Amino acid sequence: MSLQIIKEAIAKKKMLCPQCSQPIQKQEKFAETIDALRDGFNVIDIDSRASRVTLTCGNGDCPWTERTEYWDQYIVD
Repeated sequence: MSLQIIKEAIAKKKMLCPQCSQPIQKQEKFAETIDALRDGFNVIDIDSRASRVTLTCGNGDCPWTERTEYWDQYIVD
């Protein structure tokens, strides 16, 4: 679900670079972060809590790129 939100925000130019304030051009290396909890004998409860993505500005000569769990802070309405 997070990946779809990120892709839509980039496509609609609603995700802005914090360095140059232009729309972020691409994302890569998306991963859901997972917490695995062992409870009892051979019972594993897996809980996905967040996602991590690498964002790259890609505008002109702006070098900004970041691997972050807090990608939603770059989305503006």
